[in-house]
Amino acid sequence: MDFTKLQGAGNDFILVETNKTKEDWSAVARAMCDRHYGIGADGLLLLLPSAKADFRMRMFNPDGGEAEACGNGLRCLAKYIVDKNLPPQSQIKIETMAGIRVVRLDRTGKSVEIQTSMGVPQFGASDIPVEIEPGSRRLVDIKSMLGYTVVIDGRELCLNLVSMGNPHAVCFCPQPVARFLLSQIGPKVEHLAIFPQRTNFEVVNMINQGQIDARVWERGAGETLACGSGAGAIAVAAQKYGYIDNKVAIALPGGVLKVEWDGVGEVFLSGPAEKVFTGVWEK
Repeated sequence: MDFTKLQGAGNDFILVETNKTKEDWSAVARAMCDRHYGIGADGLLLLLPSAKADFRMRMFNPDGGEAEACGNGLRCLAKYIVDKNLPPQSQIKIETMAGIRVVRLDRTGKSVEIQTSMGVPQFGASDIPVEIEPGSRRLVDIKSMLGYTVVIDGRELCLNLVSMGNPHAVCFCPQPVARFLLSQIGPKVEHLAIFPQRTNFEVVNMINQGQIDARVWERGAGETLACGSGAGAIAVAAQKYGYIDNKVAIALPGGVLKVEWDGVGEVFLSGPAEKVFTGVWEK
């Protein structure tokens, strides 16, 4: 099985171009993404034919679970498509579990700037999804799902819930994110009983109106160096609170992702995407 390893701000993926839909891709993802006995990655991307768009993308986490959305994965997939000279146009439509996403390509000489649409953020309990306790008063704004407090290891956390096609819980903290005990608290937030499909967890520190520092605990992967859908969720929550305008740079351990949102429509994500190497996986 031919594969390509790519990374976007340190968020790394194994990409396989295939038309096989009956393969046990969950098992393949667990084997290939293992960092000790496999290739090692934050996820497995499948580039498939689509009847609805130019291409179709499926993304599997290292635990074998399939993710509905993946912003950095989308950009890495687009980078692969560009390198293979597959699209003649400056815009690519990619079918995902969360809907059709548009990738815009801005070619300047040999370089290509890749911007992906992340869809319209959703705040309904069934959209996230989240099962709020009946009669709970811990939700400050039930319409926008801001300010749901939980207590973990004696520490009160204020979670701001949003769906970017996949579930996110964003927590704003006053201290530097490097000091947050993410490896201890992240898995407990991910597996909270209120999240029937688990959740991604972002811890955030506001630097100024145009810059945010963040770390991400990804559902099914653990802490990753970056997360595109997580960056989108962070920007949406920050704008809901009035912390930022419609553009922001989010600094993650693996690099900087840029997010734009007009407060109504789709969220747009820009950032680096690079090919690391290619190889053959012997099944």
